[in-house]
Amino acid sequence: MKVKRPELTLLKKIFMVDLIKGLLLTFSYQRPSANYTEQYPKVRPKISERFRGSPRLNNDPETGETLCIACNLCALACPEHCIEVGWERTEAGKKALTTYIFDVSRCMFCGLCEDACPTPCLELTQDFELSGYGRRDMKFDRQQLEEGLQPVIYRK
Repeated sequence: MKVKRPELTLLKKIFMVDLIKGLLLTFSYQRPSANYTEQYPKVRPKISERFRGSPRLNNDPETGETLCIACNLCALACPEHCIEVGWERTEAGKKALTTYIFDVSRCMFCGLCEDACPTPCLELTQDFELSGYGRRDMKFDRQQLEEGLQPVIYRK
């Protein structure tokens, strides 16, 4: 059984031994050789394979028409209710997509909308640069979602 000596704990408190140990550990990581800096705008970071970022509406590569069938399942599956799907009936009696609004400012990028979609039209891409100057910039309409985000390429 280990016996605590009160005079040692008192000396440790007076000389702040634990604080000094912590400061030594903190400052040991301040060496220039231990620092790591990413050159972000010029060198893009590696992104995880399963990362979910900016939403995108895919089009059929042959016809160029949207793959969305306006079933509204993505909007129903979204826990944040940030998707609005607008549709109307055609003469043939089928649903046609008219508007599609995705509010990225409320989205938590869970991927439930992507999983609920019966067609491969909605996907969350690897694009992570979603900054904007206001909330209006964070609502993507159908055209923006079909074109996708165009990343800014910085040059020296």
